[in-house]
Formats: sequence, C-alpha cells, structure tokens
Amino acid sequence: MTIHHLRRDYRFGSLTREQMPEDPISLFQTWFDQLRSTDLPEWFEPNAMSLATAKPDGGAACRIVLLKEFDERGFTFFTNYLSAKGEQIDSDPRVALGFFWPIIERQIRIEGIATKVDPSLSEKYFRSRPRSSQLSANVSPQSQVIADESTLTKLVDQLDSELQGADVPCPEHWGGYRVRPDLIEFWQGRPSRLHDRFRYLRRDDGHWQVDRLGP
Repeated sequence: MTIHHLRRDYRFGSLTREQMPEDPISLFQTWFDQLRSTDLPEWFEPNAMSLATAKPDGGAACRIVLLKEFDERGFTFFTNYLSAKGEQIDSDPRVALGFFWPIIERQIRIEGIATKVDPSLSEKYFRSRPRSSQLSANVSPQSQVIADESTLTKLVDQLDSELQGADVPCPEHWGGYRVRPDLIEFWQGRPSRLHDRFRYLRRDDGHWQVDRLGP
C-alpha cells in the first residue's frame, strides 16, 4: 500500500533567529504554555513525549512516556527502574526525547543524559498519584511476560487487601529519571516544506550555541 498522497502544508507560524532566547528551557516553557492555552481535544496529552534508548546489543528502542517536570536542570519522567527502558538507561544513559504538537505544527527534539532523581522526589510524585496507580506500580512486572490481564488484577487486589487501607509504599524499583539536555532543537512547520529549525548545543562553558538548520 502506498500513501504518497498523504501530506499537508504547515501555515501556523514561523520562527526567526531574533525569537530565540539564550536559554532553550525558556522557549520550551513558552511553547508548552502556548500549546496548553490552545483549544485542545480531550484525548490530546500535551506532556506525552517519545523516549528513545539504546539496547545493549546495538539496537534501538522507542516508546511514549509522560513528562512530569521540567526546569533548568532537565526533563523528568517516572517509570519502573526494572523495565526494559530502565535497564537500557542503566546500560547507556544517553537518550533522546521527542515532542510532536501537530495542533500548533511544532516539534521539539532533545538529546542528553538520563540520571535517577533523588528518591525524595520520586516519593513526592508517587504520593500525588491515585491509589490505583500506586498499587499497580508496586505489583506490575513491567516489560515481563504475563499470563493474562487477570494476573495484574489479582496482584493489585492482593496488595490492596494486605495493606488494609494503609498508605501504599513507594517501591524501590520505581522512580524518576531526569534528562539533562545537551541538544535541543525547535522545529516550526512552514509551507512547501521550508520548515524553520533551530538547534541549541550546550558548550563546554555551559552556555548554548544556537544554529539554524536546513529543513
């Protein structure tokens, strides 16, 4: 099946060098705020991002995770440390993140190093989650083969019964990773595929170099 005919022209806006601040995190904040102020459909998750990791055998893996915090230190998400992505990050902490916001015709690419956050931050976020999510985080053997859906339901029910209403403990195998960016690229769709692309590269002195890239 060919789908050569599937295309669209992007006409939402443009991006110039004069619009690029010294700090890419501030531009990410501006774009994220603009996205959230848009009339978004209910199904759209503005903080959804792709996470690419390297496999120990030389392959690559990619999946969608949810961004939960960002600041000048980096971009934070939470997961099971024993999952496939957790094992891959432990083996090679170099990762890539990707945001695609078609509603405002923008993409953001991020490359950097992922490190585990302080356990106190993981505990704080864990306490903000619904109890059902806390229970599943404890019992789910993420990325492992399971017999069927009822396996997870039984494990959740069993743990909930054992706790008898007490607080669900934050498991040691669950927590956050913060990605410290070394590269951030902002992409704004333009007509005729003449897209605007600007790349921030972190220099050795900690400051950012900004370059326009060909589309």
